[in-house]
Amino acid sequence: MPSNNAAAVSAFVEGAPPGELADVIADVKKLTVNEPKLLESITPAFQKYNEEQLSTVKLPGSSSNVLISPYNRLGDGRYYDVETQKSFAFDHQTQRQKASDVQPYALDSEHSDLMYESTPWPLPQPISHTQTSTANTTTNNRSSSLLKSLSTHSTEHYPSATYTVCPTPSSPNTLALLLVSNKYSPSNFCNGRYRSAYLFTPSSASFTGTINVDVHYYEDGNVRLTTSKKVSEDLGLGEGKSAAVMAAEVLRMVAKVERGYQEELERGFARLSEGEFKGLRRQLPVTRQKVEWDKVGGYRVSALGL
Repeated sequence: MPSNNAAAVSAFVEGAPPGELADVIADVKKLTVNEPKLLESITPAFQKYNEEQLSTVKLPGSSSNVLISPYNRLGDGRYYDVETQKSFAFDHQTQRQKASDVQPYALDSEHSDLMYESTPWPLPQPISHTQTSTANTTTNNRSSSLLKSLSTHSTEHYPSATYTVCPTPSSPNTLALLLVSNKYSPSNFCNGRYRSAYLFTPSSASFTGTINVDVHYYEDGNVRLTTSKKVSEDLGLGEGKSAAVMAAEVLRMVAKVERGYQEELERGFARLSEGEFKGLRRQLPVTRQKVEWDKVGGYRVSALGL
């Protein structure tokens, strides 16, 4: 039975709606008062949730967020951030949305010039948006890297987003572009999360990924939308392209697929509104007047037009 309980609780944790993990944990504690150590035994479920959902945390002394993901995991509860060139610890068990034990971290990658500016830029000074760029030099990569391009993209299209670019652990020649945007509005009984994870291999110009949207609305009911889209494209880049050209083409494709998916979702919502949802609504009688159900006992069949 304990193992079954652990499996059930792990499923609850991994399926928690956006911004509601703390609520799920609180409910689980009420249901498992006889097993106070049960939550301690499902740390892998917390880690899986945080990494798959691209959870965000703040570095000490910084107002900006960094990502938790399987791509920037170092092991033993540590992760790294490319932009700040820092590594940090994160305790999945306590779920405190704050990093600790921050240390310098220099990423060694053959695609450093493509990912981020080659010159370290210490916190808290921001990256200059007025820095001019030259595609064929490494010292002026600040406006031509994937990280910088992704920053511009997120600012233009999302009110609040956290992003990163890093090599994938299984294949260092493949780069992961990660972006998450959360909107929590518990006072309006609605929370949502947008996630995108793209994999780009410079040598083959292959571009794959997944877009995930998760929205939970729970006022006087419980409605949840979870949808995803697979992406697979060939950028068609020839050999010898500069970092600036590759970064521009990758972000052009990111913008294209995300815009297309948004339009696809809007068409789907329109179909639902005029189709399935409309079919679920209670139809008015032929009199075109609502039935007052508390007075239904006094109605006559003829008065209802039936």
